[in-house]
Amino acid sequence: MSNPFFKNNGPILLSDILSNLHITNYDVKENIKIDDIKDLHNSNKLDITFFHSNKYKEVAKNTKASFCLTTESLKNELPNSCTPILVKNVLVSVSKITSIFYPDAINDYFDDSSIDINETDFKDKVLYGKNVLIGKNVSIGANCKIGHNTIIEKNVSIGDNCSIGSNTIIRNSLISNNVKILDNCVVGKHGFGFFPNKNKNLRYPHIGIVIIEENCEIGCGSTIDRGSMSNTVIGKNTYLDNQIHIAHNVKIGENSIIAGQVGIAGSAIIGSNVKIGGQAGISGHIKIGNNVEIGGGSGVIRNIPDNTKVMGYPAKNIREFLRNN
Repeated sequence: MSNPFFKNNGPILLSDILSNLHITNYDVKENIKIDDIKDLHNSNKLDITFFHSNKYKEVAKNTKASFCLTTESLKNELPNSCTPILVKNVLVSVSKITSIFYPDAINDYFDDSSIDINETDFKDKVLYGKNVLIGKNVSIGANCKIGHNTIIEKNVSIGDNCSIGSNTIIRNSLISNNVKILDNCVVGKHGFGFFPNKNKNLRYPHIGIVIIEENCEIGCGSTIDRGSMSNTVIGKNTYLDNQIHIAHNVKIGENSIIAGQVGIAGSAIIGSNVKIGGQAGISGHIKIGNNVEIGGGSGVIRNIPDNTKVMGYPAKNIREFLRNN
């Protein structure tokens, strides 16, 4: 599942996709239609996918997509059932094609459908403060509380027994039962995705959502970006301290604790029972195993195996760090 809230303009003719990428030397049968663009893991037979890094070659070998945007050096990693479409810059091409399927996902303007909660059916079901706004396609469970000046924008599902603080904005999110989101948080907005260009930077559409599983707490001033192609997920019983940034596509496992001012870059995967000290930085597209402890102020730039304690920059085994310092 990517974003159930954005309208998919597919199916789209493969010939139109190739034309948009200015590919003219590709022999394609007439009337081949593509349903969607998805990542390697979630794509199906009638989808187009993308493969841009050796980090994902094991996933690429098992993709079910019929077509894949990739490079000359990576094409042989794909299964025979998946036809490579060679491009110079895979991610730029993905951005262009995603914009065709999901044109509404490029920008992230304020939700002009939001109205005062007093004008909705929630006025008798929710305990709320002053100046609370609710957008379209919103559901809120039983025994929920919403603080002052908070906006639940369009496309949000909130479970039972949840507490949403004051001055908070939420959109494009699925929030399970017993979740606390404290004051001044922003959840489900567009992530930091663009490609530099001399004339105008190319924005990357974000068609994923934010999923916060049950019994989580999100600290004051935290920002959780929705996914670009997949979803951003916070596993159950995970607690985030204040002023934490979770970028697009990040996956955090269950029962993890993350201290204040931690930043986790896009597409990082954090295991379960992980503890991260304050002001640590986690690079994108890396994997941190289960039962890992990361010292405060550390910089993690490579994969960390299960049951490991690390500290420093670059983060290394804590015994080695203490011995050297």
